[in-house]
Amino acid sequence: MRYLLVMFIAVNLMSCSASYQNNDVTGKNFPVVSGENLEKTPVTIPHAFAGQPVLLLVGYKQDAQFDIDRWLIGLDMTQTAVLAYEIPTIAGMFPRMFSTMIDNGMRAGIPKELWQGVITVYQDGERVQAFTGNINPNNARVLLLDRTGKIVYFYDRGFSINALNELRVALNQELVK
Repeated sequence: MRYLLVMFIAVNLMSCSASYQNNDVTGKNFPVVSGENLEKTPVTIPHAFAGQPVLLLVGYKQDAQFDIDRWLIGLDMTQTAVLAYEIPTIAGMFPRMFSTMIDNGMRAGIPKELWQGVITVYQDGERVQAFTGNINPNNARVLLLDRTGKIVYFYDRGFSINALNELRVALNQELVK
């Protein structure tokens, strides 16, 4: 038990190995990165979602899960029909060494029917963090990608009703294209 606590603390301390200034990435293409969903299926983002809008809820620390959950609840309560994925993005060699243990911990806390919607990114984690910035890592990075992988909505300041409404407007604009 003590070993797991030490591992949890170490992973959280090292999950944001370098600090990157936050960037508004709206209008840019999401970088091509590799991950694996909790069903152990390799996924290449954004190629896996080509042809349809997709919402990525990117978290850099375990504490970002609170923010991601608020976004998911808000989407559900407003009946927002969007393909949404949680993207735990953990940078650094140490977390990569323990990725199996980290993923198994997530599997233990997430119902199996949701595993396909959680894609962990380890090897390209640093690149994603540098792309969006990782200041205030407890806030999720909310990215709506269009059919081509271009970011049409970006938000990184924590959940808010106004941000949810802005996201819904951007999504509606994408759906009518």
